[in-house]
Amino acid sequence: MLVLSRKIGERIWIGDNIAVTVVRITGGGVRLGIEAPAELPVVREELKTKMEQEASTDDVDPLPNTVKFHQT
Repeated sequence: MLVLSRKIGERIWIGDNIAVTVVRITGGGVRLGIEAPAELPVVREELKTKMEQEASTDDVDPLPNTVKFHQT
């Protein structure tokens, strides 16, 4: 893990097309601005965990004798 110190308005780049900017610093947290390509999902960790849990429960069929259809 890379750990950096940044001030308000300062930015870091991840590769050539992802920029993270420190927008505001408060006593309890930091507000970040993230610029990334639209096709790259950017989500908070707790939402990613929730989505993964929902996806794993979707794979379990509560009625094993039924057929599930997935839209692609």
